[in-house]
Amino acid sequence: MHMKLELIPLPVSDVDRAIDFYAGKLGFEKDVDVRPSEGVRVVQLTPEGSGCSVGFGTGLDVYAGEPGSVRGLHLVVEDITEARAELIRRGVEVGDIHDFGGGVRGANFSDPDGNTFELQEMAWRRGPQY
Repeated sequence: MHMKLELIPLPVSDVDRAIDFYAGKLGFEKDVDVRPSEGVRVVQLTPEGSGCSVGFGTGLDVYAGEPGSVRGLHLVVEDITEARAELIRRGVEVGDIHDFGGGVRGANFSDPDGNTFELQEMAWRRGPQY
């Protein structure tokens, strides 16, 4: 059986503020922003080159979690020093780079609600897929 993880729902308190952060500061592509019925809004954004998106919105159970409750989503980058510097230039507060050993380095940050992310560099995975 072949499966792909393609969407991670994120609980957020303000959809428009989340769009500003994910599209404006992180540079994710806004794929979907629809209001299919009264009180329902579905937003989906994808990091460049990723097969997995984040989604948030209103009016559906999938978005009913506590804002800020998602922890440790990993965004894999080719060069963490460069990626961290770019995010800081865009106004994202990114922590220091930590060396976890074995060629793995990381730096964390949060969205406006407190959902947390880890930029992760794995030296052996550098190449054209990034």
